[in-house]
Amino acid sequence: MKTILLNNNCDLSVLGLIYINNLYFYDDLVRIFKSVNNFIMKELPRNIKRDDILQGIRKIEEEGIPPQAHSSTYDLLYNGKRFPPKLVLAYANIFANGEELDRNEFEGGKGTTCFKILKDNGFKIVLKNESNSISETLVKFLEQAKGNSLKTKDYIRYFDDLQVKVSFGMASLARVPWISFLAQGQKTSNGIYPVYLFYKKYNILVLAYGVSEGTVPVVTWNLDTNVETINSYFKKRNIIPDRYGDSYVYAVYDTTKPLNYTLIEEDLKRIIAQYKNIITSDKNSLIALSGQSKKYDEKDFEPESFMNDLNSTGLVFSSEFVSRFILSLLTKPFVILSGLAGSGKTQLAMMFAKWICEDIDKQVCMIPVGADWTNREFLIGYPNALEKGAYVKPDNGALDLIIEANKNPRKPYFLILDEMNLSYVERYFSDFLSVMESEEGIPLMKNCIDKEITPVIKLPRNLFIIGTINVDETTYIFSPKVLDRANVLEFRIMEKDMKDFLQKLQPIHKDIINNKGVEQATSFVKLAVDSWGLQISEERKASIITSLECFFYELKKIHAEFGYRTASEIFRFMALAEKVNTKLEGDAIVDAAIIQKLLPKLHGSRKKVEPVLKALWNLCLVKGSELTLENTIEFVHNDQFKYPLSAEKIWRMYCVALDNGFTSFAEA
Repeated sequence: MKTILLNNNCDLSVLGLIYINNLYFYDDLVRIFKSVNNFIMKELPRNIKRDDILQGIRKIEEEGIPPQAHSSTYDLLYNGKRFPPKLVLAYANIFANGEELDRNEFEGGKGTTCFKILKDNGFKIVLKNESNSISETLVKFLEQAKGNSLKTKDYIRYFDDLQVKVSFGMASLARVPWISFLAQGQKTSNGIYPVYLFYKKYNILVLAYGVSEGTVPVVTWNLDTNVETINSYFKKRNIIPDRYGDSYVYAVYDTTKPLNYTLIEEDLKRIIAQYKNIITSDKNSLIALSGQSKKYDEKDFEPESFMNDLNSTGLVFSSEFVSRFILSLLTKPFVILSGLAGSGKTQLAMMFAKWICEDIDKQVCMIPVGADWTNREFLIGYPNALEKGAYVKPDNGALDLIIEANKNPRKPYFLILDEMNLSYVERYFSDFLSVMESEEGIPLMKNCIDKEITPVIKLPRNLFIIGTINVDETTYIFSPKVLDRANVLEFRIMEKDMKDFLQKLQPIHKDIINNKGVEQATSFVKLAVDSWGLQISEERKASIITSLECFFYELKKIHAEFGYRTASEIFRFMALAEKVNTKLEGDAIVDAAIIQKLLPKLHGSRKKVEPVLKALWNLCLVKGSELTLENTIEFVHNDQFKYPLSAEKIWRMYCVALDNGFTSFAEA
C-alpha cells in the first residue's frame, strides 16, 4: 500500500484544487486523491491470454481464495462458479509473465483495464447475487448436498422473475434436497412450481413439474397423459422414492457423470415458460383463488388428537411428555427442549407446528443458531447506515414471522431456534427476554421507508418460541435469567424406550401430519391468551402451596430460590392441566412443574448442593418412605415416590456431583 504525504509546500492548484481561507474544498480533495491514485497505479501487462487466465482460475480452485482476497462487488463467472476478478488476473500474470501482480497496485471494477482484459478474453463478470444462469447455483447446491450444512442464506432469491427457494432440510438433513421456482401466490406447501429434486442416494437430479405434498393445489399443470410421475419413473427401476412421488418428471440428470449445463439451462427455461403460461392463462381467477384461505370449522383444542396424528408418522414420543410440552406452550410461549442429540427435540417442535398451522411457510420459521451470533441482528435485523430510512431484515425470516403474527392474532406462529446455546443466548436474545414480561416492544427504527418496520415491534401472545439445546464442549450453559423465563423439558432415552423403538422400527412419514390440527388453531391460541387469568381449584391449592413452600425453603439455602413469576407460572400450568384434557393428573402435574421450573437453575459444587439435593429428594417421597438418596444405587420408579420425575433428576444430579465434584441440571 503506497502513501502520499501532501506537505504545506505542495501546490495543488495545478490540479484544479480551490483554496479559500486556508481550506481546500472537500469535493476537490477527493478528486485530487483519485488523480494521485491513478498516477501510482501500475499499468497492467497486455499480453495476458485466455489460457493464462484459465490457469489462474485452476490455481484458485486448487488452493482456495486467500484471506482479504475476496471481491466486494463483482465476480468472474466461469463454469458455474464465482471467482474474485482481481485475484484471477493477479494469478494469470504468473503464467504470462512469471510473477503474481500486487492487487493493491491496480484497480478492479466497471470500466477498469482489469475488467477489460478479462472480458476481451471471453470471461463474464457479474454483480454479486446477480444471476442470469442457474448453473452456478446448481454446482453449489450439488456440492453442499454432499455435506451436512443446512444453510441457504447465500443462494439467489430470484431467477427469471420467480422466487427461488432452496432447502437441505429444516431440522435434519433431507433425503431429497430441492430448489423450487415459485410464481406469486404459489408455495412449496400449496401450489405448483418447477423444482430440482436431488435424490442423492441414487445420484439422480430430477427437474420436475412440482406439486405440493399433503395439500391439493388450486392450479394444475394440465400435462399430457404420457408425462410420468416420479413414482412411476422410479418404479421402473425397482426403487421407491423417499418423497415427492406425485410430482411429474420433466428431465433427469445422472450426477455421477459431467453435467451439460447448457442443456440444463435450456430445460429450465422451457419448463419455466410453460409454467408462466399456466400461471398467467387465467390470472384474475388465479389471484382470487390464491388469495382465499381454505375455510375450516373451528374445533376445541384436544391434545389427544395431536398425539394420535403424531403416532401415525412413526415418530416415538410418550403421551405424558407430549402433554407436558403442550401445557408448557400454553402456559408461557417460550419453551426450551434439552437433551441428547437425535432424541427428537426439534422433530417434536416441528411436528406440532406443522400439525396446527394452516400456512407452514408463513407461520413456522425454523432457524439454526450460529456460533457467531453476537447481537440481535440475526433475529430482528438492523437499520441500514448506508441508505437513509432503509432497514435490513434478517434473511432467515424471523422478523417477517413476528410481523405476520402481529397481523393475525388468531393464528399461532412458531419461531424454532435450533441449537440455541451454540452462542451466548443473552447476546442475541436479550431484547426478547426483556419484553416477555413487560409486554413492551422491541425497538426497530423510526421513519423507515418500509411501512412494515415500525419504531417498536411487540411479541404477540400468538407467537410461540421454542429453543432446542444440546450440552457438550461446543455449547454454553444458560443463565438463570433465561431459565427463569422458560419451561425446560428434558428428553431422556431410557433402555426401555430404545428397546421399544428398535422392536417397532418403521418408516417415518412426517408430512402426513401437516395441517391436521388447523381446526383447533384458534382454540389453542385462545387458551394460551386466556391462561393468564386461569385459577387453580381451591381443593388442590392448599397441598400445592405446602409443596412449593418446602421447595422454596430448601432452594433458598444455595440462592436458587424462585420468584413471584415462577410461582405464578406454576399455578397457571396446573390450572391449564385441569382445564385441558391431557394425560397428566394429580401429583404428576406438580411433578412436571417442579422439574421444569424449579430444578433447572440448580447447580454448583458437591459441597454446596449435596445437602440440598438430599432435602429435595425427601420432598419427592411419599409420606413414611425411608428411601435415602445416598443408598439408591439404581433408580426404579415405584410407589414410594410422590414426584418420580423430579426424584430421578435429583438422583442423577447427585450421582454427577459424586463423580465430578460439580453438577448442573443440563449435564445430569
